[in-house]
Amino acid sequence: MKLDSRKLGFRIAGQRLNLDLSSKSYPNSQQKLQASTWVKLLELPSAYSFDQALLLCQVTEDEWLAWIPDHGEALLNTRQFSY
Repeated sequence: MKLDSRKLGFRIAGQRLNLDLSSKSYPNSQQKLQASTWVKLLELPSAYSFDQALLLCQVTEDEWLAWIPDHGEALLNTRQFSY
């Protein structure tokens, strides 16, 4: 049995996306980060701390001051969390 998509009322559009990440048209991942953003921690500071942190302010290009529930403030490198 062959599925005829025209009878189902939808179209399949073939589109090629440019996924060249070296292109300058893509924003730098650092530019997306903002204060008051919750991020997922890749490394927990203690076994009892939460796995998320609230970004407070950017300290350097690769470091943020963050607040981690049940732990307190911490200086995080951007490699230590995802968003």
